[in-house]
Amino acid sequence: MTGLWVGVVVAALGCYLLKLAGVALPESVLDHPVVRRVAGLLPVAMLAGLVVVELLDDGGRYGADWRALAGMAAALVALLLRQGVLVVFAVAVAVTALLRLVT
Repeated sequence: MTGLWVGVVVAALGCYLLKLAGVALPESVLDHPVVRRVAGLLPVAMLAGLVVVELLDDGGRYGADWRALAGMAAALVALLLRQGVLVVFAVAVAVTALLRLVT
């Protein structure tokens, strides 16, 4: 098993255990301020990780496709216009796909 697959399995197991903890832990633990703060910041950290993976190549150098950057810029505009998360993702995907189609 390569290091990549080990990482995938560990991440999947971690996500499963996190979901299980939400069901299995008592409400008093889940209402703790630290747990609430971590739960609020976890999606942001995961999305930031996805952006970094997209922007860097295997050697750690900048390797982003300009079309993907245009999609992220469109998503930022949708966020500034206070659109919902699904609309933001749809705008980013549509802009990126359209640019990849025409170029």
